[in-house]
Amino acid sequence: MKTPRQIVYDTLNGKNTERAPRQLWTLPWAEIHFGEQLKAIQREFPDDIVGIGVPKKESSPVMQGDSTEIGSFTDEWGCTFENVSRGIIGEVKDPLVKEDDWSDSDRVHIPYEWLTFEVEEANALIHRFAEDTFRAAGFWARPFEQLQFVRGSENLYMDLADIPAGLLRFLRKMHTFYCDLMEKWCKTDIDTVCLMDDWGAQRGLLIHPDQWRALFKPLYKDYIEIAKRHGKRAFMHSDGYTLDIIPDLIEIGLDALNTQIFCMGTEKLKQFKGKITFWGEIDRQHLLPYGSTEEIRKAVDQVYGDLYDNGYCIAQCEFGPGAKPENVREVFGRWQELTSSEK
Repeated sequence: MKTPRQIVYDTLNGKNTERAPRQLWTLPWAEIHFGEQLKAIQREFPDDIVGIGVPKKESSPVMQGDSTEIGSFTDEWGCTFENVSRGIIGEVKDPLVKEDDWSDSDRVHIPYEWLTFEVEEANALIHRFAEDTFRAAGFWARPFEQLQFVRGSENLYMDLADIPAGLLRFLRKMHTFYCDLMEKWCKTDIDTVCLMDDWGAQRGLLIHPDQWRALFKPLYKDYIEIAKRHGKRAFMHSDGYTLDIIPDLIEIGLDALNTQIFCMGTEKLKQFKGKITFWGEIDRQHLLPYGSTEEIRKAVDQVYGDLYDNGYCIAQCEFGPGAKPENVREVFGRWQELTSSEK
């Protein structure tokens, strides 16, 4: 029997003869409201992909609070989030960068302490706790979202209409940091690096695709090139309607994309079948919270029929606010039924 790690690699290569690999994403909300049901799902369908967290030699001088508790939380960059609901993550209401020319961007703390982990210590943890699983680096490069956190979304969109030089200077500084962090993680025994930026609204991209290609695509290309130079894979999460940039992500070598495929429709994504791995998901806006288990089965069947090709699909969904535990369980149960029969 193949290990979970090998099943993921076979899936990425379109050579999977085992069940589809699994990964359940959770927010603390799920544990708070459905703790026992969550544990049962995790026992029945353990994850094949795990994120590796490693201790740092230096702690953050600015981080305070808990990101998923009610109240204020300040992250490692110095951005303060306000949260009104326990178990989820809040929003930045008072951004750090207030000047239109970004002259006050030195108020942002670049978390260089993230670079202070030891490669040998990381590898020891990997081989002690995640030897047989597919291992993801314990950080996500997220340039677009981080710009929103430090500047505020509305202000950033205005800046992108006439880009100030100060924004570009900060972006170069942040990108250099992410590249350095990517290089160090790629010296460990992880299998993939991870990128994360929510680029889609409900029906289209948040900025014009041409501007995305000019400003942000080169950043992702650098991250992916670092990964490939070290023999690693590259995974990315991006919510919303991302259809316009999927060909670009394939072009620059992205291996797997976690995106809201039901925003776009699997029929529109069939053109990419066998060209990129769809890292989930199942509709968490409507089906997971409001659908029946039969509707969940039909949704998985639809993804399988339109996008599965001896792999290239990972059974992933998110157990987040509103999701019904029986629907989350059905996602993995149906994937198991469909792909186990291929043996």
